[in-house]
Amino acid sequence: MTSTAGPRLQRAVILLFGAILATLMTVSTSGAALGGATGTGSDTGAAVSERTDVYLKDTASDVGYEPHGAIYSSFFNSPDVKICPTAIECASSTNPVVGSTSYIFAKLRNPGPYGQGTSSGTLRAYYTTSGGGANWPAHWTPIGASSLVVAPGETVTSIAWPNVPSIGHFCLLLRWESATDPMSFEGTSTSINTQYNNNLVWKNANTVPATSGGSPTVRPYALANALREPANFDLVFRPVEQEVPGVRIVVDLGPELFERWVKAGRAGDGVKVIGRNQVEVDPNRAQIKDLLINPDERPVLQLSFAAGEALQKPYVLQVLQVGPAREGGEKFVVGGVDYTIVPGRG
Repeated sequence: MTSTAGPRLQRAVILLFGAILATLMTVSTSGAALGGATGTGSDTGAAVSERTDVYLKDTASDVGYEPHGAIYSSFFNSPDVKICPTAIECASSTNPVVGSTSYIFAKLRNPGPYGQGTSSGTLRAYYTTSGGGANWPAHWTPIGASSLVVAPGETVTSIAWPNVPSIGHFCLLLRWESATDPMSFEGTSTSINTQYNNNLVWKNANTVPATSGGSPTVRPYALANALREPANFDLVFRPVEQEVPGVRIVVDLGPELFERWVKAGRAGDGVKVIGRNQVEVDPNRAQIKDLLINPDERPVLQLSFAAGEALQKPYVLQVLQVGPAREGGEKFVVGGVDYTIVPGRG
């Protein structure tokens, strides 16, 4: 199958996401529940005159306003978070090494648009399997915490991550918790929580080495459903800035999810079934549509990256999970991973 729907999907999702965000803003302001969520109210725990506002950026252009609805941007790849191999801050984020102690560096910014003054609190770090959607708090495992005072300006702190577990490829979630800087809205959907709280960020990026003629590099990709009922989700492949040349990507859906996809009609664009449970995708314009995910389920796919020709520089590919924000609702991006595909095996 070939794809001509990518730009149309993007335009449609942008419009739908804006409408959903407007609905969610009304819900969170009134304190009503959505998909198991409860609005906490922006005045909880602090008088207006005492309100502080520390924030971390979802994207490079983020200045702290809520909600941050940057559709089809990497709201799941915060530039204010780095994973480093030592206690000295590194220039750019690296993949953690299994069994080692890695260090999570975070940049906290004060003030944001909703408060001022010095803020005291605790920065907490969590991890989960790398992938699209993730449910809060069920899918997140604590790493550690750093209690500190954040004065006006920029403050960089780090959290040690001892004995990185064998899964090897992760999403990170960082939360700034302060009595004078409460979360404005929290529910089961990590994507909605991230975009509605400027003191909460998601880091989901991975470096993938690909050598021409070499063995494929495999990465796990977990899916999730934050709703109370089964729902269909799409897996969308989208290059960032420019197309990815000469890279072959195969998705192993596993037997159960592959069977569900077949029963749903094998819908997709830029996809080709190549073997049992496996689908080859065009990295520049592909969608695997209508993957049925049950509530509280966490299927893990396997993505295989192989270079058919020598890469001349790194390329960034987004793999997005797109699905409904509410029961019976329209679809938008619920999470994803930025894969930086680099020459060699590094």
